[in-house]
Amino acid sequence: MKLAEITNLAIATLVLTFVTGLTFLLKNQWQDLTLTFTFSVIIITTAVLVKKAAAFLLDADVEHEIWNMQNFGFTKRYHLKKPVPAGIILSIIISLISLGTIKFLALLTYEARALKYRASKRFGFYSYTALTDRHNSFIGASGIIALFILTFVSYFIGLSYLSQISIFYAFWNLLPISKLDGSQIFFGSRVLWAVLAAIAIVSSFFALTTI
Repeated sequence: MKLAEITNLAIATLVLTFVTGLTFLLKNQWQDLTLTFTFSVIIITTAVLVKKAAAFLLDADVEHEIWNMQNFGFTKRYHLKKPVPAGIILSIIISLISLGTIKFLALLTYEARALKYRASKRFGFYSYTALTDRHNSFIGASGIIALFILTFVSYFIGLSYLSQISIFYAFWNLLPISKLDGSQIFFGSRVLWAVLAAIAIVSSFFALTTI
């Protein structure tokens, strides 16, 4: 794992801790931040490592970064000179405006690429290939499914807040926009995306009304 990726993951963890712990801060419950930080580490580590494992099985590599946006229109004509860290800005602003009520958790995106030995092994030397959209969707979906499992397991062992944060993280990352996981899954398999989105919506509603 490269230093740049480790830095991005660390930043995402801190932002996730702030967003999910803001309600505790407003109530001066500073001691709960340690628990919130631990939950943030668990969620991001789970999603990242499972995606890397899925990529490894496909002879590929995955690198994560903060969700950046540069194009803001429907064509490349409308774009900013430099990418804006939308994952950080939107998460913090929405959290502050809503006083922690709305936890916008779309923080990270990933880039999957085939390893060189994958190309040579499957297509002969001097051949090059990229992962198909379908393969890429499997990688993204593996992280979402891992979060679903984390959600259900943590709920049944009594860690209700970890369960809630985990499903919210999965929900927001399933948005089919920009380079978020949802977008990469959607363009690889619309059926797979629809199934995961349905599970995330139902589970998020359950988390909001019962947890």
